Amino acid sequence: MYRFKRIAVKVGSNVLTRANGALDLTRMSSLVDQMAELQQNGLEIILISSGAVASGRGEITVKGKLDDVSSRQLYSAVGQAKLINRYYDFFSEHGVACGQVLTTKESLSTRRHYLNQKNCVGVMLENKVIPIMNENDTISVTELMFTDNDELSGLISAMMNVDALIILSNVDGIYDGPPSLPSSHVIAVIDREQEMVDCIQTSQSAFGRGGMLTKYRIAQKVASEGIEVIIANGRTENILLKILETDGQVACTRFLPSPKASSGVKKWIAHSGSFAKGEIHINENAAKALLGEKATSLLPIGIVAVDGHFEKDDIVKVIDNKKNEIGIGKVSYDSAKVAELMGKKGNKPVIHYDYLSLI
Repeated sequence: MYRFKRIAVKVGSNVLTRANGALDLTRMSSLVDQMAELQQNGLEIILISSGAVASGRGEITVKGKLDDVSSRQLYSAVGQAKLINRYYDFFSEHGVACGQVLTTKESLSTRRHYLNQKNCVGVMLENKVIPIMNENDTISVTELMFTDNDELSGLISAMMNVDALIILSNVDGIYDGPPSLPSSHVIAVIDREQEMVDCIQTSQSAFGRGGMLTKYRIAQKVASEGIEVIIANGRTENILLKILETDGQVACTRFLPSPKASSGVKKWIAHSGSFAKGEIHINENAAKALLGEKATSLLPIGIVAVDGHFEKDDIVKVIDNKKNEIGIGKVSYDSAKVAELMGKKGNKPVIHYDYLSLI
């Protein structure tokens, strides 16, 4: 019935909350109705839901002034309980089971933890349980937080090898000008070779941490991994059904997927830039080799400098001779050994091609 078998749906805070910050239960119920129908028709669904902090903010009155981290921890602790209970009740009305999966950037930074979380979500899907995922803001601190749930949804989509990621926002998609102007129109399709940054408004949403520029960049990255991405308005009636059942008949922006899907390891590495423990700087010849048509590993002879302290199997960034980041990879040696080997011939790769994701 559907051209997708497994999808991830990311719902933004501005879709789930009213202007006063309270949860929009009517909207939540409508989205759950649609997801329940889709699941009952054979589709596997992973829900990445914002809204915990926004919903918690309306539940309590804070005594005194709290810093940003403390307020997020407090509001999310209260709001997440409220949010998941609402989802549980709404899904139960359809006889559909759901489960909560809270995660942090740190818990996805190693391959072992990443695979453990992948197994957890996979078992839930096999047993027809809809995973409801969110960042665990109660224990996250600023430097270890995802940009917002758009970043998390991209990582989860890659991890679970979904066919499509649907990002629901409070606008119809990406416009070719300011959305407030009558002359602006939604861009229906974006090929992965197109560069649309100049069209995108950089303001953040009222209750979320990210904005349309974040969504665009995540969408381009996910699409490059062979996953279709759709940005649409979560407030449009029956938006999920319209996207999946009437292809092309609803206002939205679709990012066409690359025909070449990345391996599971490369997908993890592609989303691991914020986990990087250091940098490896390379010369011009090494950069040309890595970016050429032939699959090439990074050898010590092309390395000119090492920044940061990292261990074997850590994630590092690869920087070219013009100081541009051209890749992310898992290293075969620690930083001291890389520094010892750099510029020398006849050694094994510092980053094997199988563990290198080029930007």
